[in-house]
Amino acid sequence: MAARAYWQGQIRLALVSIPVEIYSATRSGASIAFRQIHEPSGKPVKYEKVVPGLGAIDTDEIMKGFEIEKGEYVLLDQDEIDAVKLESKKTLELTQFVDAGDIDVLYYEKPYFVVPADDLAEEAFIVLREALKRTKKVGLGQLAMRGREYVVSLKPCGRGMVLETLRYADEVHKAQGYFRDIPDAKPDTELLELAEALIEKKAGPFDPQGFHDRYVDALKGLIERKRKAKGRKIIEDKDEGGGRSGSNVVDLMAALKKSMEGGAAAAKKAPAKKPAARKVPAKPAAKKRA
Repeated sequence: MAARAYWQGQIRLALVSIPVEIYSATRSGASIAFRQIHEPSGKPVKYEKVVPGLGAIDTDEIMKGFEIEKGEYVLLDQDEIDAVKLESKKTLELTQFVDAGDIDVLYYEKPYFVVPADDLAEEAFIVLREALKRTKKVGLGQLAMRGREYVVSLKPCGRGMVLETLRYADEVHKAQGYFRDIPDAKPDTELLELAEALIEKKAGPFDPQGFHDRYVDALKGLIERKRKAKGRKIIEDKDEGGGRSGSNVVDLMAALKKSMEGGAAAAKKAPAKKPAARKVPAKPAAKKRA
């Protein structure tokens, strides 16, 4: 496997230990990186490590310090920090199993692929994977990686398993503080049925390839236009349709019905044929009197 393992150790279930390797399941997407530029000279701005009263210093002279009192620090070398003994640095012990639905989506942080470390670990790895599938449970434990201990979940994924780091309880805001002002009212039945029908109309399998970062595309376009404009300022027209309207009064029923119509309403109707003009029979010529 070409990628470098993010963590190597063992998963322990009671007296069973399974050597595994963990790899990051995600990567950074396309993005536009900007540098800070000194406009008069056109040169990039650099940052230096400085000490008040001393000026710029060598990075080799820098240590990590924890402030215990104002202006007083305990200094630590990196090797002292790395030497802190924690069993979860090398062992993920599964201490609890829960239904996947029991974990609120707010707690999930980042996914990792889990694979057996060698051929000898494969049998036990497969047994654990299949047991999780059959019981429809998610394993929980704690794992230390890159200077921090995480709560993690373990679940089957195809032939392998996926480990996801979870946030601690004190890292998640309580939803009640944000939702308390939303009224606890039941919606109109007809409105609800229309909304359900609209959801069903747009329902389909998830295809991640169907989405891409349109903001990056827009920035690339802006950069190219700016390059061709040779410094002339370019301001896009503001989108008047995306913001909030001045009034909160919305005909929800009409909006939902229009949404259900989809593009049909936009299609041009063929012009109606004009009825053919009726021929009026000519009046008989009046007889001349003798």
